[in-house]
Amino acid sequence: MEVGYLYQVGDNIVYPMHGVGIIKAIEEKEVSGKKQQYYVIKMLISNMQIMIPTSKIVSSSIRPVTDIIALKHLIHIFLHGESDRLLPWKQRFKVNTDKIKTGKIQECAEVVRDLMRMKKEKTLNTSEKKMLANAHEFLISELNLIKGITENQIKSFS
Repeated sequence: MEVGYLYQVGDNIVYPMHGVGIIKAIEEKEVSGKKQQYYVIKMLISNMQIMIPTSKIVSSSIRPVTDIIALKHLIHIFLHGESDRLLPWKQRFKVNTDKIKTGKIQECAEVVRDLMRMKKEKTLNTSEKKMLANAHEFLISELNLIKGITENQIKSFS
């Protein structure tokens, strides 16, 4: 009996707060006496392997890698979008953390854009420096997987 899966072996995915990964296998495992199908995902940034039940994949906010069609809009937001510079850093940190947790590339690009702009004006605190480094790594790792993207398009996010 053939079961339909949302993702197939070899698909590239984005896992919020972890970055990009690739579906390496779909395996059946028994946990606590219950057999279940799992996606085996190799995370590219951390080099770790995770297993997520196929029944929980939608609620995990995992999504496919963005396509080239969305890229022009993303570049426009990154280069021309407005930044809110009036928030106190603790509130800004929470807003940015929430944006990264969504797993949406647009939200991640906004965090990178805003923190890079702030960094030009003043030194970021340690937490925001780390957030910028992580969000930028997530963003660039996904951009590198978009079919048809050019080096110049990737560089526009640096």
